[in-house]
Amino acid sequence: MKRRQFVKSTANASFAISALPLLSATFKKNKTYRLGLIGSGWWGMNILREAIYSKVVKVVGICDVDERALKKVGTEVETLSADQPKQYKDFRELIDKEELDIVIVATPDHWHALNAIYAIQNGCHVFLEKPIGHTINEGRAILKAARDRQVVVQVDTHRRASAHNISAMDFLKSGKVGKISSVKCFVNNNQGAGSKTPNEKPPAGLDWDMWCGPAPYTPFNPRIHPKGFRNFLDYANGTLGDWGIHWFDQVLWWTEERYPKTVFSSGGRYVKEDNTDAPDTQYALYEFESFNLHWEHKLTAKNVNEEHNIGCYFYGTEGTLHLGWRDGWTFYPSKKSQSKIKVDAQLNAPNLQNIKELWADFIQAIEMGRRPICDIEDGHLASNVSLLGMLSYKLGRSIEWDGKNEEILNDPEANKLLHRDYRGEWEYPE
Repeated sequence: MKRRQFVKSTANASFAISALPLLSATFKKNKTYRLGLIGSGWWGMNILREAIYSKVVKVVGICDVDERALKKVGTEVETLSADQPKQYKDFRELIDKEELDIVIVATPDHWHALNAIYAIQNGCHVFLEKPIGHTINEGRAILKAARDRQVVVQVDTHRRASAHNISAMDFLKSGKVGKISSVKCFVNNNQGAGSKTPNEKPPAGLDWDMWCGPAPYTPFNPRIHPKGFRNFLDYANGTLGDWGIHWFDQVLWWTEERYPKTVFSSGGRYVKEDNTDAPDTQYALYEFESFNLHWEHKLTAKNVNEEHNIGCYFYGTEGTLHLGWRDGWTFYPSKKSQSKIKVDAQLNAPNLQNIKELWADFIQAIEMGRRPICDIEDGHLASNVSLLGMLSYKLGRSIEWDGKNEEILNDPEANKLLHRDYRGEWEYPE
């Protein structure tokens, strides 16, 4: 499929999300799925290992623009499964040649849309890393493509598969916290200022032009690749895009509301002195119909009189529930006669995650022809909350969000930031 045909096939994204069709149960059960991995770095390998451990896949191809990563992953896959996947530098060649059933997309954020949509248009089910795109209209295009082809797209917001998150949602929805009028999501990470790292010639075997792909080209810097891209705004959306989507997804899981009405974000770089350009300190306020959502991240110790440095506080009339990561969840009742309730986390090594459980749901969704628990629509809505906060931060003012039509009201300048121009021959999936 040529790039122009590919982009045209994902056009016409003006749709009502609530009107999307259900999947038809036409999938084969108990088969071995031909799997390809796009993006074979740290997190991509966390996902691929769980896919191999599930014993329902054959890894037939891996794709990465860095030959060092390809060689390392190829060796590990052979050790874990005896599969001998072919190696590619171009995701289109992988998908065109290998007749894949499943594609894992674990590239940097700026590649997610093109990777995922190309796989979807070729009939593949997709396990997609979060956030689902770099801009909001990329997410719309992925969602439309998934619904048009009726494939399963699971977004790696794996906390929806975490035992303590599930029990926390049951507790919140039981009414035991009372009327919740405010939620705060936060990350406090006491890092140092860092220092400048000079640009370098790309390492041998790394196609840096392809790594930059549709995003602006910048000289290679080891602070960007590998793993550092999240705090460079050409390629990701900082802490709000990285961590924010996890906690915003928890909030949207709890509430019946699907999007905020107004958004305002402010912040800056008050600590960092390195090459990154994302804000190291940021606050965002989201107004929903029935509650306010507050985001904060800062390079400091945890707040005084608060036991936790990451997660969500749900503030209710009967008490406050903290939903965290390594520390599980805790309910602090407002009545002194009641005792604190604590539920520990149940997480998997390495890196304290629940990909195993999420992957099992993904395979079951494929075989049953149903939506997964972290469906692309859920990932799109949660990504939007993060991206709207970054959009407001870049504009330096508040915005009014029409979530039904996915546009910003009375602000043509802001609406331009719902997409961006792609570099070179790559075309934005309108």
